[in-house]
Amino acid sequence: MEDYIIREIDRIGEMLMQIAKRLGLFLDDVPDYSLAEVKEVFGQNGCPIDLDVVLRQENPVLYLVEQEKISNNGLETLVEIIFHSDLDETRKKALLNDALAYLDNKGYFSFKLHSFQE
Repeated sequence: MEDYIIREIDRIGEMLMQIAKRLGLFLDDVPDYSLAEVKEVFGQNGCPIDLDVVLRQENPVLYLVEQEKISNNGLETLVEIIFHSDLDETRKKALLNDALAYLDNKGYFSFKLHSFQE
């Protein structure tokens, strides 16, 4: 059973990487897309994470880790996807700071997410 759970966590992380690629996160230019476009790509790819539910949470990072069982790499990718969307800056910064605090506490240093801090 534990192997199945680990494979499912890895599957979601890989799915998020594919979504990030489709949104243009790995091109030389910084992508510009709306949160609606992100939701559309999530739907097209069958991603089980509902962004509306995630963003309604008081602490989206804990929700993703505890309820969605997202991996550290998956969390990093999801935060990067959201960070480049048109979500308001205050919410993006709060999500970024919460994710960094969580990941740093777990010993997972994300150069990419730290580079988004001002």
